[in-house]
Amino acid sequence: MSEPQEYARSGYWYPDSESASTVDVLNMLRRYRAAETAMRARTRASMGMNETDLMALRFLLREQRAGRIVRPIDIARMLDISTASTTTLIDRLEKGGHVRREAHPTDRRAGVVVPSVSSDEEVRATLGAMHRRMLTLVDELSDQERAVVTRFLAGMTASIEEASDLDQELRNVIRDEKGPHAAE
Repeated sequence: MSEPQEYARSGYWYPDSESASTVDVLNMLRRYRAAETAMRARTRASMGMNETDLMALRFLLREQRAGRIVRPIDIARMLDISTASTTTLIDRLEKGGHVRREAHPTDRRAGVVVPSVSSDEEVRATLGAMHRRMLTLVDELSDQERAVVTRFLAGMTASIEEASDLDQELRNVIRDEKGPHAAE
């Protein structure tokens, strides 16, 4: 079978030697990821936010539930963005009524970022029904099935994280093969 036919058969880039059930699982995982991505886009659109805004707001809500104070630098580190970008992000969230700035409770020189009550309610209203459906599905699994799913998802996560490491290794090999005269 030629490569284009393999891709057409599987809908993915896995070789024909993989069993149909393996390809089906990977295609279903891809379908789940596409559905989740579409759901996130709808959520962002309904709240008037971009992906980074939503990530920051979810972080703030999670930290608030855990009883932790969030400083702008904490948001910058979590998102891996500059402090200038963080200031712009917080300004945008504040203008949208999603967060407010407050004085740090113990350090007068520092400020903290607090999610608004309405944002917490909006996120819960937007995502609550979906989260309940997902929890119901997981609750219907036996302990053994949950263990299998957990192991599978942990393995898939590790595969992706390892691919990132391999990408860096490949860039290093290419750079090393070019050698010191590559710039000449």
